[in-house]
Amino acid sequence: CLDTVSLVDVERGLVVVNDALHKKYVTKEDLAECATYMEQWPGSLRHRVVLRLADGRIESVGESRFFYLCWDQGLPLPQPQYKIFDEIGRLVAVVDFAWPELGLFVEFDGKVKYKAPDRDNESVVDVVLREKKREELVCRITGWRCLRVVWADLYRPERTAMQVRSLFRPSSLAN
Repeated sequence: CLDTVSLVDVERGLVVVNDALHKKYVTKEDLAECATYMEQWPGSLRHRVVLRLADGRIESVGESRFFYLCWDQGLPLPQPQYKIFDEIGRLVAVVDFAWPELGLFVEFDGKVKYKAPDRDNESVVDVVLREKKREELVCRITGWRCLRVVWADLYRPERTAMQVRSLFRPSSLAN
């Protein structure tokens, strides 16, 4: 992982490290220890940045790139894989990212989510409707807004960051 981080930019390095952490191939401690031995290597300054941002809860390339976009654009870093509970404490959803204090959650929408590989009898329409109901439930329980981010949004970071900022609510209004 750190060899790759030495050779690529922070965004791509973060994707590689988050994937390895999420799949439990390595731990942050393993990587930090390895980084100490590589301090004099060319490109090793990126290790610190990537390891500071790395989070094994981030589940996909798209999510890693969105997290990087937040950091790069000066947004407060969201909480990955944020759990939503109903009024009786039952887990009803896990959203990709949340800013609870700002009343916003983000779902990264790649095509894989809508192909329903693990549901034999479910059509794409069924998957979309199920996802819509899930979003409505989260909004109803939390009072937050939802932003859906797609691949194209990652190629317009300034615009996407502006859209995120525009949806933040003052902390006095967030649940």
